[in-house]
Amino acid sequence: MKSGSWLLALACLGMTLSAPSWAGPHAHVGVVIGPGAFWGPPPPYYAPYPYPYYVPAPVVVQTTPPVYVQQPEPVAPAAAAAPAASGYWYYCAASKSYYPYVKECPVGWQRVSPQPPAPQ
Repeated sequence: MKSGSWLLALACLGMTLSAPSWAGPHAHVGVVIGPGAFWGPPPPYYAPYPYPYYVPAPVVVQTTPPVYVQQPEPVAPAAAAAPAASGYWYYCAASKSYYPYVKECPVGWQRVSPQPPAPQ
């Protein structure tokens, strides 16, 4: 019985010493002696899956709208303005005529008092 009690004491001691190993990280170490379990050709090599093709974002260039500048029509310089209708007649000495029979006078208009036509 002596050997049985020694065996029981050794088993209890083994259980108490193995308890801290369950608390830490689990590392399993195995020792294999002999050939590997698989003999044969190596597994076939497959090329890695290609990356998907992404279309780049389109480049948008913001441009300002075209600006059109329209030049004004050239205006000829006005000659001496014709006089407005009033109680006077206007005489042009260059053409020896009265307004409105002559529209323009290069030397300027002379204001004349109206004279009724002579009786015939």
